Amino acid sequence: MGDPHGIGCEIILKAFEDKRMFEFLTPIVYGHPKIFITLKKQLNLNTPIFHLKGKAKPNPQQLNIVQCWDTLEPLQLGKPTPHSGLWAQRSLRAATEATAQGKADGLVTAPIDKNNIQSEDFPFTGHTDFLADYFKSTALMFMVHEDLRVALVTDHIPVQQVSAAIQPDLLDQKLKALDQSLRVDFRCARPKIAVLGINPHSGDKGVIGQEDDEVLMPWLQKNKTQKQLTFGPYAADGFFGSAAYQKFDAVLAMYHDQGLIPFKTLAFGQGVNFTAGLPIVRTSPDHGTAFDIAGQGKADASSFRAAIYSALEIIRNRNNAFEAEEVEDE
Repeated sequence: MGDPHGIGCEIILKAFEDKRMFEFLTPIVYGHPKIFITLKKQLNLNTPIFHLKGKAKPNPQQLNIVQCWDTLEPLQLGKPTPHSGLWAQRSLRAATEATAQGKADGLVTAPIDKNNIQSEDFPFTGHTDFLADYFKSTALMFMVHEDLRVALVTDHIPVQQVSAAIQPDLLDQKLKALDQSLRVDFRCARPKIAVLGINPHSGDKGVIGQEDDEVLMPWLQKNKTQKQLTFGPYAADGFFGSAAYQKFDAVLAMYHDQGLIPFKTLAFGQGVNFTAGLPIVRTSPDHGTAFDIAGQGKADASSFRAAIYSALEIIRNRNNAFEAEEVEDE
């Protein structure tokens, strides 16, 4: 459910106020039913809510809420607090565990606040790092839209650490996760991937830094000898400015803002954050907690709906790929 003092619960309620959503899935939310009941009344929404208890089966025509803790402090919408951070953490852990155990087919997360969710039990910079640790996998932050897909080599680290972090081993891990995801999750037979440069103008032949010539170019050359369809390094500004991304199945960006600023400029409100490389399917909307408008009824659920649709599509693609593998084995 994300941070309950942000817009997470509101966009969940709004997404399932449209009863046609229940034709596609049975939603189960891990949090506290009183939060949703309170917010539903405050915002005058008509979303059907079912408190899922014990061994009861989920109601396929209602928003099922699993209670993850007992004591509930008064909501302070628009204000991140230690309580809201703790509740967000408990919700995330419960939903992740349920998905890992096969009690759910996929995980869609509402936004958290990276600061107030921090604790000794949660030393992670966000969902992606938590899920990578939980599943002991190479998690790839992968922003997807029907016209644009952008993956990140580094994600939530300070800019001053980016250059040192980008090494051949990490590039190999992220490229492998990206290529596999494109093939299985998005049904791209031979993925064509554009790689962005590290420095402005990809270093301009060493005039603006050595990393592109010393790290990226040899790495890309190695991939070409292995018949990997990777191209670059491209200068990010010209690459997006000329719409060159339309010629590729995905873009591999070196750091957070290099990839996410153009992505959100081109696809904000309809984009989806997908964590590739995990044994489960996890998506989320492409925005944050928006504390400034929480509880005011202004939150737009479009990106959250897109995250649900993307999760459904990826789950279906993975199932089809698994079934195809079984047929080949026979």
